[in-house]
Amino acid sequence: MKYRQLGQTDLRVSELALGTMTFGEQNTESESHRQLDIALDAGINLIDTAEMYPVPPTADTCGLSEKHIGTWFNCSGHREKIILATKATGPGAHLPYIRQGESSHSPDHMTAALNGSLQRLRTDFIDIYQLHWPDRPTNTFGQLGYKPAQLEIPPHIESTLRGLESFIAAGKVRYIGLSNETPWGLMSFIHLAEQYGLARVVAIQNPYNLLNRTFEVGLAEIADRERVGLLAYSPLGFGTLTGKYAVARSPASARINRYNRFVRYNTERGVAATSHYLELARQFGFDPAHMAISFILSRRYVSSALIGATNETQLRHNLASIAFPLPKELLKAIDKIHAEIPNPCP
Repeated sequence: MKYRQLGQTDLRVSELALGTMTFGEQNTESESHRQLDIALDAGINLIDTAEMYPVPPTADTCGLSEKHIGTWFNCSGHREKIILATKATGPGAHLPYIRQGESSHSPDHMTAALNGSLQRLRTDFIDIYQLHWPDRPTNTFGQLGYKPAQLEIPPHIESTLRGLESFIAAGKVRYIGLSNETPWGLMSFIHLAEQYGLARVVAIQNPYNLLNRTFEVGLAEIADRERVGLLAYSPLGFGTLTGKYAVARSPASARINRYNRFVRYNTERGVAATSHYLELARQFGFDPAHMAISFILSRRYVSSALIGATNETQLRHNLASIAFPLPKELLKAIDKIHAEIPNPCP
């Protein structure tokens, strides 16, 4: 495993990180612990979770991902070996069971979110505390065509930053990050932090994969020049880029087959682009999953790619991707497909 510096911090994070949004839904507590053991043994030191996980979120399972990590810390004693990242839920997701629906990024609401996560995770501090999505109307989770709100409430980013700064001062958070954020949002956080001497964003967690390279349009330059590390999620497009949905009978337990909310990478253009990438991997003798993950790791603004799995076999297979860097000829061929079918699943 190789390690990369995260933004303007002293943290060196593993180039692969373990995402845990299946813990508590598709994975039992013992299975979650097993995945954490395997990840640690493989050299992974960055574990990512969220207040609302697992996904799909429900009132019965909410918070279980953090709880499973917490019990692992408690029984293994490995907290000091892990760079722990979690996320505070944003507003507007119709999740009344999360803090009684009080999920804005105001200091009071975030204090409740942080304290709840610390309790579930059985830890005294979070290494990277992230805002799961923006606290304002904007394009997130594949939404296109920005539509200004008719009754816009001015974004309270300065207030949010001051709340996050208080967490750092209290020793409960080391660094802060954003997730599912836009170029305007990221630059606003950076600008206000510099203006008022507040904590600076060190990481941004957004989708980035062969089917969705929209990060490159506006955010990549900011991440590169401002030294904000990308924690790339959905590197396999919900498993689409492994090729398992291209067969006549894909597994009934697979995420897209099991949950109708995961249709983002199952569009007509997405299926067409995927078929080209699968054929390209075959031509170059690469496993499709290894090619997809290694492509992400070829970008210098990427600090880590978040891999997730529902079983041990998948996890070990994805971990092996670090052994297969992509040759220049393959990278050029990937860009050719991207030029023909750009961002089919934004």
